[in-house]
Amino acid sequence: MTCTTILVGKKASYDGSTMIARTEDSQNGVFCPKKFEVIGSKDQPKHYKSVLSSFELTLPDNPLSYTSVPNALDNEGVWGEAGINAANVAMSATETITTNSRVLGADPLVASGIGEEDMLTLVLPYIHSAREGVERLGKLLEEYGTYESNGIAFSDLDNIWWLETVGGHHWIARRVPDDAYVTNPNQLGIDHFEFNNPDDYLSSSDLRSFIDDNHLDLTYSNEHFNPRYAFGSQKDKDRHYNTPRSWAIQRFLNPEIEQDPQSFFIPWCQKPYRKITVEDIKHVLSNHYQDTAFDPYGSEGNQLSFRTIGINRTSQTALLQLRPNQSQATRGIQWLSYGSMPFNTMVPFFTQVSKTPDYFANTTDKVSTDSFYWVNRLIAALADPHYHKHEADLEAYAEKTMAKGHEMICRADKALAAGEAVDFEAENQAMSDFIEKETQMLLQKILFDASNLMTNRYGVSD
Repeated sequence: MTCTTILVGKKASYDGSTMIARTEDSQNGVFCPKKFEVIGSKDQPKHYKSVLSSFELTLPDNPLSYTSVPNALDNEGVWGEAGINAANVAMSATETITTNSRVLGADPLVASGIGEEDMLTLVLPYIHSAREGVERLGKLLEEYGTYESNGIAFSDLDNIWWLETVGGHHWIARRVPDDAYVTNPNQLGIDHFEFNNPDDYLSSSDLRSFIDDNHLDLTYSNEHFNPRYAFGSQKDKDRHYNTPRSWAIQRFLNPEIEQDPQSFFIPWCQKPYRKITVEDIKHVLSNHYQDTAFDPYGSEGNQLSFRTIGINRTSQTALLQLRPNQSQATRGIQWLSYGSMPFNTMVPFFTQVSKTPDYFANTTDKVSTDSFYWVNRLIAALADPHYHKHEADLEAYAEKTMAKGHEMICRADKALAAGEAVDFEAENQAMSDFIEKETQMLLQKILFDASNLMTNRYGVSD
C-alpha cells in the first residue's frame, strides 16, 4: 500500500507513550472499505492460506486476541494492517517501500511468499514484545520470502522497532531511539546500521555476506554503513512522491531545521524541538503542504505535483499508543480514522475488549450513513471542491471529538485509580455513539453549505 508512517519514541512523546501511526492508502483509482474488529483467540485460524499468493502455513497454538483493521471485503485476503494484542504489543503492517535492481537481482522477490495481506495475522497474535515481533517476522521472511518490499513497525511499552525487507528473503531492523521520531514515506528509510550492536540493530543471519558478495555497500571505508544507499532507491519519482512527505512532517516537528523537500538526505529519525502529541500526529498525517507553494488547495496550486500525506485515497489510519503507568486494561489505545485525513477525526478505543462498536465494524460495500467509513468518504467528497469554505467546521469537529476521546480516557484512568470498575466495551460504545452523532451533524452542515456553493446557484429567488 502507498502509505506514510510516523513513529514516536517514549521520551519524545507528551506522556511517555510509545506511538506508532500510519495512513493505509490504496492504489490510485481504488478505494478499500475498512472495518475495526477484535480477533479472539478462538477466531484465529489454525491453518492460514493467502489469497494473493500460494503461501500457506499451520500456525502455533494458543494465539493471543488482538485488534485489527481488515478489509471489509474479503476478495483479496485479510489485510489486518494495525492492531494491539492482549499482551499490549502493537504492530503496523505495512509501509510499501522502494528498493533497487541490484538488490532484486541478488535476492529476487518470491511470488509464493508472504505480503502485506498476511503479516499482521501471521505475527501479532504470537508475540509478547516488539523485539519478538521482529524476530518472528524475520524468520518467516528468511524461510518463505516475500513478493514485495515492505516496512513494518512493532511497539511495546518501552520500545519501537522498524523492520524493512531487503529483496526476497533478507531484512534489517532498527530500534527507534527513545528521544526521537521517525518519518517513513514509501521508501526504504533506515540510514544508519551497526552490525555489532544487537540491542538496537537486527538483521537476517547472512546479511553481512549478502552485502559483500553482491557489492551492495556504497559507503566509503571510513563511513558507517548506510542501508538507504545499499538497499534503497534514488529515483526522480522519489523526489515528487516520497521525500517531500518526510520534509513536510519534519518541517512541522523541527521548524528550526532547513531542508529541501526533494533531498535524498532527509534523516530517518530526528529529535523534535518539543514533545509530540496525538494531535500532532493527526496534524502531520493530514498534511497537504499547507502554507507552501505546493498546497493543492492553495492559491498557487501544487506547483511541483508533490504527493500529499493527507491524500484522497487513505483507507484507514491507526495510531497505536502504549501508555506507561497504566493498568493492563487501559495501557493500549487504538486511535482510528477512516478516509482522507484532512476531513476526519481520530477516535480512541480501549483494545482489551472482545468486540468493537458496529458503527466502526459493520462496513460493507454499500454506501451508508450507518457506517463511519462511508460517512467520512461522503464528507470529504462534498467538502473538497470548496475546502476553505468548510475548513473551520472540519477543524472544530476534529477538536471537539478528539477532546471527547481524551475525556473518556481520563475518566477511565481516574475510575481505575479510585478502585472502581470500568466497562471498557461500554466506554467504547459510548464513544462511538458520540462520534456517530457529531459526524452526522457535520455531514448535514457540509451538505447544506456545499449545496449552496453549487455552480448552478443563483442569488435571486421568488
